[in-house]
Amino acid sequence: MTNTEKERQKAITTAGNPARPTGEAGTQMLERMNKSHAALTAWGLSYFQWYGNETVLDIGCGGGANLHRMSAHITTGHLTGVDYSATSVQTSRQTNADDIADGKMTLCEGSVEALPFADSTFDKITTVESFYFWPNPPENLKEVRRVLKPGGTFLLIAEIYGHDGLSAEVRENIERYHLYNPTPETFEAIFHDAGFSSVQVHIEKDHRWICVEGKK
Repeated sequence: MTNTEKERQKAITTAGNPARPTGEAGTQMLERMNKSHAALTAWGLSYFQWYGNETVLDIGCGGGANLHRMSAHITTGHLTGVDYSATSVQTSRQTNADDIADGKMTLCEGSVEALPFADSTFDKITTVESFYFWPNPPENLKEVRRVLKPGGTFLLIAEIYGHDGLSAEVRENIERYHLYNPTPETFEAIFHDAGFSSVQVHIEKDHRWICVEGKK
């Protein structure tokens, strides 16, 4: 990627607001993320064992690519996406138009602070690259656990977390966007504090991605 293209993409990200995508720049950013997060998402989802009949929730569904990927594993189950950005919900609906038309998927606006679902609704819950922006991440994890069924699994998948190998550019973005960026040890602690009975932290060695797996 040329420096000019890097600057253009940076401008789109700034205008689009990664914390809460808005407008045309937000749509462009989401479409880019649908592609750029593909490998990360595929790796993280490999920690799920699929049966086909699950009820699945994606929190901070963004451009909808994660829902689309998980849909390939669901036959008789159902998928739900929630995001507090209207632009994200609209983009996700476009990405998953066929599944929505078939009744296999539902999308809605909502915040992780107060998820619009009953207790113990979902077998599987994911969030990809959104935890950084949650309003009160340790507290919000309790809300995630609330809507997870007993025996269910929550996967938190992210490129960035607290470690010594972060680049200057990444550290700049953490400061600019006020990202919540715990270490693996802190992740494990806040998951346990939120009530998850079993917690595993997976690190992808080549890219140093993280996937935190919590069971209820």
